[in-house]
Amino acid sequence: MAKRILNRTPNELINMTKEEFLSAVADSEGRVLVSETIGITLPLLTDVTNAEFAASMGADLILLNMFDVQEPKIEALPATDPLETVREVKRLTGRMIGINLEPVDEKAASEQAQTIWAMSPGRYATAENAILAQKMGVDLIVLTGNPGNGVSNAAICDSLRSISSAVGGKIALAAGKMHASGVIGEGGQNMITKEEIRQFADAGADVILMPAPGTVPGITTEYVRGLVAYAHSLGKLTVTAIGTSQEGADTDTVKRIALECKMTGTDMHHIGDSGCVGMALPENIMAYGIAIRGIRHTYHRMAQSIAR
Repeated sequence: MAKRILNRTPNELINMTKEEFLSAVADSEGRVLVSETIGITLPLLTDVTNAEFAASMGADLILLNMFDVQEPKIEALPATDPLETVREVKRLTGRMIGINLEPVDEKAASEQAQTIWAMSPGRYATAENAILAQKMGVDLIVLTGNPGNGVSNAAICDSLRSISSAVGGKIALAAGKMHASGVIGEGGQNMITKEEIRQFADAGADVILMPAPGTVPGITTEYVRGLVAYAHSLGKLTVTAIGTSQEGADTDTVKRIALECKMTGTDMHHIGDSGCVGMALPENIMAYGIAIRGIRHTYHRMAQSIAR
């Protein structure tokens, strides 16, 4: 019988095929927690990676933001062969690992050159980078955009087609935006519609990413609920995302967002990386987990040894 994410040991989590991953997420009925972290900033605990910290607070999957597959760097990670970077994070956390890749155009990239979001070659959403990510052991590639990087839904679709053709049979692909990413006209309810979901699905997405209710102006629970239902009707999973620094809000706000996301019917819940610089407030990761799955499953994920 297939095992849910909830019941999988760390060793089982890090050794799933694409089909096992998607099935285990679906079977968990909206109780999968994705915590986004940044590896190139100073870790909150200095000599412990943010990925390890987020995992210890109950995350099921760690999503590495600003991760360059050509020149991988994660602060506080023990020295390792660059091609083994992702597998080393898996070994230390016992968690599934995803990465963001961004379909950013040259003009937007040049405008961001002096900011923290400045692009590097290994972060672009290309088939070559996706192939390298798959070889490194990445479980999920998310095609999305960081603040101001000018990532449009059309650009996501174009990249998704080529990446799906290259690695779609081996690795799960997610597509969507958690904020406008600097694109005029793609804010609020224009950020994602049923038409965009259909286009992402046709282009090869396994998972549709959309903003969590209450995180983007105009994005209500009922609106997202309709999008989730439509994505499910196409046979796709969904992930609702907090990408607006509200991962650094008070815990009561985060718990409310969590329950609103649960009411939409989403399969996975994403909490962003900017509560502090590099990850959500640790207490908010745990609070989100408890809100969507209770203390039994949350403490079990936190307590289970990575040696299992």
